[in-house]
Amino acid sequence: MTKEANVVWRGDGKSGQGEITTQSKALSAVPYGFTSRFEQGKGTNPEELIAAAHAGCFSMALAFRLAEAGFQPRELRTKAAVSMDKEGSGFTIKESRLTLEASVPEIDEQKFKDLAAEAKANCPVSKLLNAKIILDAQLVK
Repeated sequence: MTKEANVVWRGDGKSGQGEITTQSKALSAVPYGFTSRFEQGKGTNPEELIAAAHAGCFSMALAFRLAEAGFQPRELRTKAAVSMDKEGSGFTIKESRLTLEASVPEIDEQKFKDLAAEAKANCPVSKLLNAKIILDAQLVK
């Protein structure tokens, strides 16, 4: 199964502008550029999209693991924070921090933590990232 995204970029790295369109058209010509990536400009950026992909992938992986173990989650709220750091003449993503608040009836804390750790390690986006992945998982009622 292959998923695609297309980018059109015009101009140089600092003053240029780009547009991102996904295969599903969930994103359609969404702007991005230097200011949305390194400052507070309008539009998206690659790191924000990686964070969204990681949070979505992890949440779905955990939902599958919970169901396989006989638990039905009410709600999984996951935030992913991807940090980009200066390294030499460029940048690198060294970390993705997942913060989860989960409402899962009838599960004990240890089983929840174990299943969340499995989902973190095995979701396809986690496997793709060459970065430290940190998980702060909290069971809420």
